[in-house]
Amino acid sequence: MGVATGGRIRIERNVLGGSRWEMASREPCALLRPYVRSHVGYDERSTCPRSRRQFPEPLVVLIIEFGTSLRVRLGGDGRTAAHHTGGFVSGLGDEFAITEHEGHQRGVQVDLTPTGARRFFDMPLSEFAGEIVALRDLLPGEHPELVEQLEASLDWESRLDLVEALLSRRIVGSPVDTGRVDWAVARIESCGGALEVGSLARDLGYSRKHLIALFRDQVGVPPKLLARLVRFQRVVGQARGGDRVRWAEVAIANGYSDQAHLARDVRRLTGLTPTEVRVSLSELAGLFG
Repeated sequence: MGVATGGRIRIERNVLGGSRWEMASREPCALLRPYVRSHVGYDERSTCPRSRRQFPEPLVVLIIEFGTSLRVRLGGDGRTAAHHTGGFVSGLGDEFAITEHEGHQRGVQVDLTPTGARRFFDMPLSEFAGEIVALRDLLPGEHPELVEQLEASLDWESRLDLVEALLSRRIVGSPVDTGRVDWAVARIESCGGALEVGSLARDLGYSRKHLIALFRDQVGVPPKLLARLVRFQRVVGQARGGDRVRWAEVAIANGYSDQAHLARDVRRLTGLTPTEVRVSLSELAGLFG
């Protein structure tokens, strides 16, 4: 693996399993950090078609493509398979996705917090929760020019500058007040998803009904589903322990009744057993561990 740095940017290159990767990343600017977890440029060239399983996360994933479009389908349902020229958005939901390409993919991935996405898209997130939506349909005015500029740019620094400028314009300049939901999401994350919705509503001075409506608008899903995704994300982080993972201990530590309960939830969210999830994570760690 090769690593190069220049200014604030970090570029990593690696070859694994017939794929040659280049990834460019840097910290979002200070004003964006509450809303943007990461933005990463990527360029993969492979000797053969590639298919990958993407696990659900408590984030809204924005893919801006300026290469051949990925084919994306939700879960095991081939009827949902589609190409979205120029990229797509994956709203919060509890289904895994399968991405496929014929040997080359290039673009920028932005991981947005739910409220960051609410501010960025300026629409209720319930409108695309649990769905894969073409980016051109959500940003019809700005998307074509952005893709052209990314394709014309000669380096990752200028590409990330373009993406960050768009993020700043739309997120920092948004009039939407997300403060209460930001606080509630932080509470859910701080306890790993082990938080009772009624308690959260009381702390905010809301009824359960009003809290759920607010979450559907600014998160896309009810608090209970967000908590489930946060808990699963913590399990994924602990599964990176490789062969040393003790699933019974992971289950109890994350509020599952037992190992079988954890296995059922993991299967519903990923289509895999916990051990298969661990193997999948180990393969990704081999790329940029």
